[in-house]
Amino acid sequence: MNDSDMIDVTINGSKVSGRRGRTILEVAQENGIDIPTLCHRPELSLVGACRICVVEVEGSRTLVGSCHTPIAPGMVILTHSPRVLEARRVIVELLLASHCGSCYMCDKANVCELRKIAADLDVGLPRFTARKRYYPLEDVSPYIVRDMTKCILCRRCVRGCKEIAKQNVLAVAYRGFDSKVVVDCDEPIDKEVCRDCDVCTSLCPTGALSRRSGVREEKKGKPLFIKG
Repeated sequence: MNDSDMIDVTINGSKVSGRRGRTILEVAQENGIDIPTLCHRPELSLVGACRICVVEVEGSRTLVGSCHTPIAPGMVILTHSPRVLEARRVIVELLLASHCGSCYMCDKANVCELRKIAADLDVGLPRFTARKRYYPLEDVSPYIVRDMTKCILCRRCVRGCKEIAKQNVLAVAYRGFDSKVVVDCDEPIDKEVCRDCDVCTSLCPTGALSRRSGVREEKKGKPLFIKG
């Protein structure tokens, strides 16, 4: 690697170097600085949907998303300034305000990334009143259960289905408040390609997608699913 490939920036008062083309989030992580995010995964394309990873960059009028903003020479970055922390708390509060999931009834509560980030930011019950999205539980598929009331539209499942599983089962439809992750023409998920694929369920940060509990047994050369 040539020296010309490296860029010097300042993060939280410390001078660090990162490879040209790397994002603020990547350089921060390389230097042991944790920036919370819900939509970002290193194996997926960049989307900048959740905005929780915002940071303060000297000279920028607004906070910027660290997951998709490349570093630039001489950039001065604050990842946990009072302004940044307050913005993250508000974003998480808004997500919780429109989130219909009940943590005490959710089997994914202890591993829910939204709940963990809320706890790390000391966010309790949201101060805001927001419209909530209510959807019926999708229990058709023998492989996947979808509870779209818990979806936060991070789009990780959509990108994972397309980019990792090489399928196009999931997509985002509608606009604004009505935006939703859909299957085909907004139908319950019931695809045979989901049988041996755990990509979307493993990427979901909340309890919106889960692998149906149970076991498969081989019978006459075909998998037999027995509910747990």
